[in-house]
Amino acid sequence: MSEPAPPTTAPAPADATAPFQDTVGDADASAARAAMVDRLVHSGDLSPGAVADALLAMPRQRLIPQAYVRRSAPDETPPRWDLLDWSDPVHRPELLRVLYGGDSVSVQHDGEPLLGRRAGSREGGAMTAMSSVMGMTARLLGQLDLRPGQRVLDVGTGAGVTVAAACRIAGDAGVVAIDRDAHVTAAATVRLAAIGHRPVVVTGDGELGWPERAPYDRVFVSFAVPRVPMALVEQLAQRGVVLMTVGTSSPSWPALAVITKSAAGVVEAELRAEQFGHRAGWGWDRLSLSAAFRQEMSSGDGVTSHGHRPPPPDEAHGMWLALDHLHPGLVRAFGAPGLQIGSPACGSWLRVSVDGNGTSTITASGPRPIREEIQQTAARWKAAGEPAFYRLEFDANGTQWASSGRGRNRLSWQLTDDRPRTTEDSR
Repeated sequence: MSEPAPPTTAPAPADATAPFQDTVGDADASAARAAMVDRLVHSGDLSPGAVADALLAMPRQRLIPQAYVRRSAPDETPPRWDLLDWSDPVHRPELLRVLYGGDSVSVQHDGEPLLGRRAGSREGGAMTAMSSVMGMTARLLGQLDLRPGQRVLDVGTGAGVTVAAACRIAGDAGVVAIDRDAHVTAAATVRLAAIGHRPVVVTGDGELGWPERAPYDRVFVSFAVPRVPMALVEQLAQRGVVLMTVGTSSPSWPALAVITKSAAGVVEAELRAEQFGHRAGWGWDRLSLSAAFRQEMSSGDGVTSHGHRPPPPDEAHGMWLALDHLHPGLVRAFGAPGLQIGSPACGSWLRVSVDGNGTSTITASGPRPIREEIQQTAARWKAAGEPAFYRLEFDANGTQWASSGRGRNRLSWQLTDDRPRTTEDSR
């Protein structure tokens, strides 16, 4: 893999600070920010304390002065977006809702420079940088347990929200933010400075960490990885904590890797099944369900049978996580009535509806035995004690295992990295 570039602080273009000088609308933003934090507290995603104070003090309209709003339907091609700009009074009401509504915020289209952009429409391509859903960000920041004076590595800078929170709590001097996109780090440098923070912001491969400032008390990875990058564990200080989303090619059943290092240098880790996780990192395409495939899963003909025991509920996150790793390639159609799961690679699908007598009706199509895979995994999961989390073990040869239970009831799988490798990656 390529070596990280030396740390750089990008100079701001002449017009880069213009949106930050306009304070009109900041009063409305302050009220919207307070309402957002209040919602996060009431939903249980945020507790009163340092993280809540940091989010309450963070002017997102200055940190994210421009954001994209999708104007096309989810399955419409080519997709269309509008770039809104806080410096335009016409855009402010909608942008205020985007920034403080709590949903993820798209900030970069097709790897474009973030500084000096003109507002307007974009068509085709894809969003390549964003700020994550605030509820998830708030929960993870709370679990990170940031303290003043800690050394913090933020991997995957994005819009800079977690960097800004870390600076507010731990202090700028100990915070390092790294992203492989030079446009992202250039914008983060300028915009963090605009709200009074000057951490070290570097361009490089975040999975390699940044050894020049190691060791770190806290490491936060804001994108999903298929296995734990060991460089980040090696750069962890004693009593340190690493948090990152670990997943497969499916986006449906993520897990949170929680890694700690004791005062004696002993590394302990676990994989916690979660409902939500970060998006896939650079160079890793996740499976998806096309509109036509979702329609077929919802109403298509297949082989129907009755009287089956219902599959484990959605809340059994540990079972579905195990299914995702033991039988990869499945995607859940969340939002559809009942349980609908498909395999995009072969076109197989499964549709389950619960009957009034406590049994279920199953309709299946295609060559893949999805129902049997679920049944087998559920049986192994129950035998292992219905775990919600799994031990994460690192062998000396670099192999990583997730496991729960022991002996004949042990449920385990190996974490593998199936991302395609480019020429740059393989060097």
